[in-house]
Amino acid sequence: MVGTVPGLVAGANTLTLLSGKTSSAPLAQVRVQVITQADCNAAKLGTAIPTSAIGEPVSGVNLTGFVWTAAPANGSNQAYCRVNGNMTPIDPAAPNINFGVTLPQRWAYRYAQMGGGGMNGSVPGLAGADYNNRGMATAGSDSGHSGFGNAWAVNDEAMKNLGYMQMKKTRDAAFVLQQSAYGATPTAAYWFGSSQGGREGLTMAQRYPNDYDGISVSVPIVNFSSLMLAPEWIRIQEKPLANWVTPAKRTAIATEVIRQCDGLDGLADGVINNYMACRAIFDVTQGAPGRQPWAAKRCPGNVDPNPADTTAAACLTDGQISTLQFTHQRYFFATPLAFNNPSFGMWLPGTDPGGSGLIESQRYRGQEGAAANAPIHSHLGIAGVTGFLYQDLNANPLDYVEGGALNDRRVAISPFLDATDPNLNPFRASGGKLLSVIGTNDTLASPGSQLDYYQSVINLMGQGTLDQFARFWVMPMGNHGLGGTSYNVNGEGQPNTTFNIPNSLDRVTMLVNWVERGVAPPLTATVTSGARSLPLCQYPKYPRYNGTGSVTDAASYSCANL
Repeated sequence: MVGTVPGLVAGANTLTLLSGKTSSAPLAQVRVQVITQADCNAAKLGTAIPTSAIGEPVSGVNLTGFVWTAAPANGSNQAYCRVNGNMTPIDPAAPNINFGVTLPQRWAYRYAQMGGGGMNGSVPGLAGADYNNRGMATAGSDSGHSGFGNAWAVNDEAMKNLGYMQMKKTRDAAFVLQQSAYGATPTAAYWFGSSQGGREGLTMAQRYPNDYDGISVSVPIVNFSSLMLAPEWIRIQEKPLANWVTPAKRTAIATEVIRQCDGLDGLADGVINNYMACRAIFDVTQGAPGRQPWAAKRCPGNVDPNPADTTAAACLTDGQISTLQFTHQRYFFATPLAFNNPSFGMWLPGTDPGGSGLIESQRYRGQEGAAANAPIHSHLGIAGVTGFLYQDLNANPLDYVEGGALNDRRVAISPFLDATDPNLNPFRASGGKLLSVIGTNDTLASPGSQLDYYQSVINLMGQGTLDQFARFWVMPMGNHGLGGTSYNVNGEGQPNTTFNIPNSLDRVTMLVNWVERGVAPPLTATVTSGARSLPLCQYPKYPRYNGTGSVTDAASYSCANL
């Protein structure tokens, strides 16, 4: 791993860093190397990178464009050189990896790699002021396919590129370019990513523990191969018409969850802070056999008198209740997947039960009551089902059978896609630092899967060891963007004045301080939103109201165990 920022070298200058997005107070001055527009060209940087410099197989690395961007007049960002390139595959049927690298005018021996989003398909934004003004060269790729069609997904090299290889290949190419531009490689290497990019960051810590000094991830789609299948599992559960949870039930479901879970943190404010206890209530595989957490919402005689009722008073049939129970309990695989993972954690009960397709407004081909010309079900990650798994883009994913003909393929592709390896000891041993934040109201990623991953790491490594190099924070009621609001009714059934969930957190500064200055972030951080603040607790703790003090002040809460 790399060490501290080096001392003064010939031709170096200094760069003043700021302490955060909202502060102009200097954090530190670091030594930098300086380039100019005259260095931003093929004569200086070359037209190709040797394939021997890339740690995963490629047949060629071509540099295709060099663009110098001057600093804006308002001084909000520094000048930089953007280098574009592509990597040609080993399999000629696989697409190229398109990548970009930015080289700041004043480079502080720092590198930051940016994760992608969704199923990728484009190079992420690179020259953000948060990174560029800290003297960080940045890089990212389209992950090995351009655009958002699905044809690439039937090629195994393209699948492996998305899963893990493109991140390593891009990192290695960026190191060569930094050596060419500045005469040195970085002494501090970082990863920043959310969602797909969060999974990518965890994958880097697990697969290439010596490549990054600091990794920051949010809402990582940890169990990628199963997350793509999970919407299909729910639609399969809903194949019988009686099991279909319609959009009309959204308010009734959310209100019942709030009724049972809001007060578990000591305060009825429309916020489910005690996410673990709430999960335990609605996961019927936990606790006493035969529990019925939805009993209060059951339609009398299992007959819905008003299926169109969209209010909190709407009832649920037995079939609809069975689907909600399915959604809130772990899905166990016929055969354990990569790293001996036995299950997928599914979703936590929350206040957005219909988000991201958890509730569908129509019937799909293969479901009871669907029209003959009904569409085949699709969603954001469908390429991973019909492409990676079925290897047939025309397949109906609702034909999937757990443990059936596709079981061997499921087992085979899981190691390429899933960031579920709990053994972070090599990353810790190399000096790496890790920040992770998830939100419990996330309906796109799976909070259940994320929490199960957190627990697997603790089970293997122990909380004390984990605290030495990582933070596993949980933002109650945070959505896929880690935003969110309190619910409009509290657990006592009273109207609730909604407010934004506190979520501000300057992880860039935290990570730089930890890696380069040895200043660890607190185990319990504080997040704010306007005049409100709240503790950001590490899993499995949650913010519990102390019973006194302002409910808008983090000091009135403690991080409590279940």
